[in-house]
Amino acid sequence: MKSYDVIIIGCGAAGLMAASQLVRRKKSVLIVDMGKNPARKVAISGGGNCNFTNLRADHTHYFGKNPRFVMSALSQFSSKDTLNWVMAHNIKYIEKEPGRYFCKNGAGDFLNALLHDAAGAQIKYNTNVIDIEKSGDIFTVKTTKGDYFSQSVIVASGGISYPHLQVSNIGHIIAKKFGHKIEPLRPALCAIKTKSFDSALAGISLPVEIMVNKHKINDDLLFTHFGIGGPAIYRATLINPKEMIINFAPDVNIFELLKNTKQINGKKSVIIVISTILPNKLARFLCDDSRNIADTKDIELKQIANKINHFDIIDGAAIGFQSAEVTFGGISTDKISSKTMESKLCPGLFFVGEVLDITGDLGGFNIQWALSSGHVAGLNA
Repeated sequence: MKSYDVIIIGCGAAGLMAASQLVRRKKSVLIVDMGKNPARKVAISGGGNCNFTNLRADHTHYFGKNPRFVMSALSQFSSKDTLNWVMAHNIKYIEKEPGRYFCKNGAGDFLNALLHDAAGAQIKYNTNVIDIEKSGDIFTVKTTKGDYFSQSVIVASGGISYPHLQVSNIGHIIAKKFGHKIEPLRPALCAIKTKSFDSALAGISLPVEIMVNKHKINDDLLFTHFGIGGPAIYRATLINPKEMIINFAPDVNIFELLKNTKQINGKKSVIIVISTILPNKLARFLCDDSRNIADTKDIELKQIANKINHFDIIDGAAIGFQSAEVTFGGISTDKISSKTMESKLCPGLFFVGEVLDITGDLGGFNIQWALSSGHVAGLNA
């Protein structure tokens, strides 16, 4: 079988970006991917419009055992570099929120640009990697299409979320074989199941504040038939999907509002007051109290207020990998160079993107990490 300078496992954003740098360096490159199409997660990201970067991308928007690991790669290929790359490829884009960029005409433009830059690499689709061996300075990559040889291997196989897109844990298997630790995997950036709410609330959306392990998240929550979702919950799963405190009225001290109303207009019912702050169905779920406020004790008002400003979730469970945007956890960064993405245990072996124990916040941070880490590995493999 043919030998290459570098073999890349995975034809996603990280793998293609790595390939583009290698091609520019005149290296011979083979990309192997188990799917029939390239960058399948990129194609569906951002609702099909590819939220390709966020100008706020720094280590504070990444999660894992060591979020600071991203600092070197992000400095070598930053969100501004991504934006410049997009403009250089004449990709039309829009800024939906300050610093958060999407492709105006869909993810296809972004994917085509990645493929254009990696055009010098050979790509083999529908090819599963079975094993990797190393003898001296040469890697043997064993696949369902035969064996291939190279001086370096870049593992860009991603996580295990969205199994219908043809994903696998081969990257974690390879890492373990060469002595790397795998941090526990769990679904993230997804809705959660909980028995705390009635399914009749499904479809209601509102801005909330969530406290998760001392982290504060302000974003929109959406009630579902099985629990809660929306950007606020997606982001909360990056920290702890099981326990969180939800404030359904982050701008209102409900207890003070009820006490003041009791003094000024005690004939108003509790539910009428709460319904001026929350959607009616949610107000009635949290406080179905038709008594006049004047007839309600302050301690009871305090209990009502706590349900709105301090609602505890203790049974949250991520809906699962089938609907999760990312895989939390992965290959520990302890034995990987943050400056080159190369394994400290096996020279010539590189790991990039979601396969690592690095997960970005909602809003373009994960694609940026894929591009930055892929860029760095492509410069060094």
